[in-house]
Amino acid sequence: MNSQAALSRELALRIGLAARALPDTDAKRLLSVLTDCIGLPITEEKIAGINLKTLKSALAGEFSDVDDPLLTHALSILKSDLNTQTKAPEQQTYSDGDMPGSIRIACASNDGINVDGHFGSCSQFMIYQVSAEEARLIGIRNTDIPDGLEVDDKNVFRAELIQDCQVLYIASVGGPAAAKIVKLGIHPMKLPGIETIADIIDQLQSVIAGTPPPWLAKAMGVEATDRFHFEREATG
Repeated sequence: MNSQAALSRELALRIGLAARALPDTDAKRLLSVLTDCIGLPITEEKIAGINLKTLKSALAGEFSDVDDPLLTHALSILKSDLNTQTKAPEQQTYSDGDMPGSIRIACASNDGINVDGHFGSCSQFMIYQVSAEEARLIGIRNTDIPDGLEVDDKNVFRAELIQDCQVLYIASVGGPAAAKIVKLGIHPMKLPGIETIADIIDQLQSVIAGTPPPWLAKAMGVEATDRFHFEREATG
């Protein structure tokens, strides 16, 4: 039995989830880095001893170009107990016009709780309709390409999954992918670190209730004359 087959089911799942949290990384790549970092066999005890510095320098710096917040989050997934993780909220129904002055956002996520996903590798987009007073989870869109579907550009495929959204929150995104997102009229927001979706929604609701920037006011359906008012307030 090889080392990968000997992994417990939960540890193998955590390695897969941690790999999803890193750009251009699958479980095989992460396993190679972990093997160089802590040797075989890979065990819970050895993983518990890994820190950011050792992970970043393993396998001749395989992850040296990855942002520290993403690596830190991947480490937290590797070390976490899946049974104690917070569950994502239930989806709610939504019909156009239910929430006047609201916008639709997409959150690149692997766990359904945090914005912890790289645009090109996250497992899902959590879709929320957000107004100043309310937020509803109205969809969870899996990013896997369906069997039999030929896709010329994975980034375009992913962007089209959320083309009904005005804002995309992501932990990481490359320049070419960001350009394709913008081309579809979606405003990408790259976060400086991993944040919970709940905190992001709280921050967004405060902006909506206050003085939203003109681009956000437009997405909310505010008339042009009122957007000019917002702009004057924002600039003083």
